[in-house]
Amino acid sequence: MRQYLVASAALFFASTPLAAQTDHSAHAGHAAAPSTELAAAIAAPNRSDANKARDKYRHPAETLAFFGVKPTDTVVEVSPGGGGWYTEILAPYLAKGGTLYLAQPEGRYLTSLKAKVAGDPATYGKAKWADFPMTAATVPDGSADVLLTFRNVHNWIMDKDPTLAERAFASFFRTLKPGGVLGVVDHRLPESSDSALEKSSGYTKRSTIVALAQKAGFKLAGESEINANPKDKADGKVWRLPPTLGEGDANRETYVAIGESDRMTLKFVKPAK
Repeated sequence: MRQYLVASAALFFASTPLAAQTDHSAHAGHAAAPSTELAAAIAAPNRSDANKARDKYRHPAETLAFFGVKPTDTVVEVSPGGGGWYTEILAPYLAKGGTLYLAQPEGRYLTSLKAKVAGDPATYGKAKWADFPMTAATVPDGSADVLLTFRNVHNWIMDKDPTLAERAFASFFRTLKPGGVLGVVDHRLPESSDSALEKSSGYTKRSTIVALAQKAGFKLAGESEINANPKDKADGKVWRLPPTLGEGDANRETYVAIGESDRMTLKFVKPAK
């Protein structure tokens, strides 16, 4: 894995203008080794076999280590989805010394997630519910150490409410402590692609996410190629790929061979005052 990440970073820098390279600093492709506590949470028996099978695409140990999530942190997971893929890891990881807030928007995924949490109080009983976008009524302003969102920004960009993405990032900024970390993973649309595709394909440009974060007040602290997949050319709708396989049996073998999407992993920081 280390050789792959170094090679990916080298290829990226070789093909990227110097001005853009400065945003990557020393973080392009490297992450700290996961702790014993994090490794235990990833191996915990509460995780479903179906979710564990996605580890090879989503690299949870490397991703959470890159974002610097500690077991004593107050963490907000934004839009965990009905299955709570990362929730299955974060809940046991934070259970002894941290706090986990789940900020799932209203809808069927919230119903499914609440059922999952209620069905396993031993694992999820300490988790707290939060509004989306966050409000001080459910998560006090300036209280979170880390805010994480995985494969969600594209949904806010495609939402019928054109202000949703901007309002979401503004709420993230209010919720984090000075020096707090915002970790974002999402499907990557090449910068050379038509920006109109962001409204229909499920892929989003890195520059779009960086602009949203910076407008809210964040600084880009680093980024990693941990979740990159060069097999995915982002030349269609992202839902055609695993695990959704939205086209059914059509081209199934091709999409399975590609694997999950090519993803950017971006780390932002709320400046300390």
